[in-house]
Amino acid sequence: MVFSYKNLTLHVSLCLTLALILKLLKIPVFFLHGLFTYIHPDTVDNSQKGIRAAIRRPDSDSSSSELKRRGKPKDKYEFDENKAQIFRLKLDEGHLETRIYFKEYSDAFRISFVGVFCLLLHIVLSVSEDSGVLGNEVLIPVLLGVAGVGKLFVILGKASFEKSASKRSEKQLSVAVGVLGFFLGFIICCELVPSVFDVKFGSIDGFGRISVSLLMGCFSGFLFIPAIKSARAFWIGTDQLRWNLSIISCGWIARTILYVNYLFIMFTALLWIKPMTAVLVNVNNSDANEAHLVSRIRNADKLVGNLGISQSEFEKLRVWCLLISGILQVIALRPNLQMYLNEAVLSWYQRLHASKVPDLDFSRAKVFLHNHYLCLVVLQFFAPPALVLLFLGLSRIESNSFENFQSINSLFKEVALLLAWWVVFVWAIFTSASLLLYRRCILYVS
Repeated sequence: MVFSYKNLTLHVSLCLTLALILKLLKIPVFFLHGLFTYIHPDTVDNSQKGIRAAIRRPDSDSSSSELKRRGKPKDKYEFDENKAQIFRLKLDEGHLETRIYFKEYSDAFRISFVGVFCLLLHIVLSVSEDSGVLGNEVLIPVLLGVAGVGKLFVILGKASFEKSASKRSEKQLSVAVGVLGFFLGFIICCELVPSVFDVKFGSIDGFGRISVSLLMGCFSGFLFIPAIKSARAFWIGTDQLRWNLSIISCGWIARTILYVNYLFIMFTALLWIKPMTAVLVNVNNSDANEAHLVSRIRNADKLVGNLGISQSEFEKLRVWCLLISGILQVIALRPNLQMYLNEAVLSWYQRLHASKVPDLDFSRAKVFLHNHYLCLVVLQFFAPPALVLLFLGLSRIESNSFENFQSINSLFKEVALLLAWWVVFVWAIFTSASLLLYRRCILYVS
């Protein structure tokens, strides 16, 4: 009896240990340690301390004794260098805890971390037979995985419509993209274009297809704004316009991470597209027939479907690529966040050198907003890889306790795997489209 509940005990112990470690060591804060943010100094009276650093709204008064700006003739204009200064600060616990969405980020980080490791433990452990639901420890990882997905889903939806966190046009586009994502998801779930998408839902009914399509549409809308922010970070981090500014430069290690992350996401997204499947999957199971065909067929086009790996190996390749893409996105979070913060510095630099009389009000506002919504952006960058890993873990759930519900169990795993790929797919589409618009000078960083 004790042995049958060994796995349950391990899961409970792992959950409590990880929750305690994450809480005591403040891992969510430590994960962002060492990054730099920027602030504009406030100018005060010369009888006081000269200048002081503060993060405040651009339209608010720094002190009651601050002198009001007076109009001067253009020929007597004197540039105030104090207003052109910018300070670089290292992120610490006190700074992060004062930002909005810090609590949501910490909670999402903890539940996702614990959920992923519990799902990983379930995959590694052997499942004992005839031990019931609790004995097979399925209940704990499934509940944690579903709770993590639900938490990220709600927070992403809330962050997508946060006031002043993004432009109104971006919010409107995210709604339109969500509607388009619903229709595309419905087409995929109904297998209306089997020659394009390699997705099969044989046992799901009409209501189930509509429900999954709604989820796909919601994820499309929620991930639109984070994806275009990630594309902007990639554009700045890889120095596509060759600014060669040391203050916003990205080291070769971080730049390599950004490139590898983007390329691997694109490769993973294509693994559910039929042309890629036709190239990589060998429909011939007999090695002798394959050798015979290769020796006789001269036309390279006819080799498609006769060369490559087996279908089972291809399914494993999909799973491994989803896993690696999720891990790479977590690794790329820090460079992406640093480039997001450096975007405000680039705006300050552009305004400073745009004219003889620079207008720094816009850059001051942008620096403030980038600091104010720091944890919100962290959450938007963290949610996609966390969703991929959680969905992937849920798709690998195996248990002998559901022998009477094998169809439901199989359907649950198919939907989880589809949603894991869908998150990667829409992220790749949005990022690539944004980079194309930047390359064609339709969009620009300002």
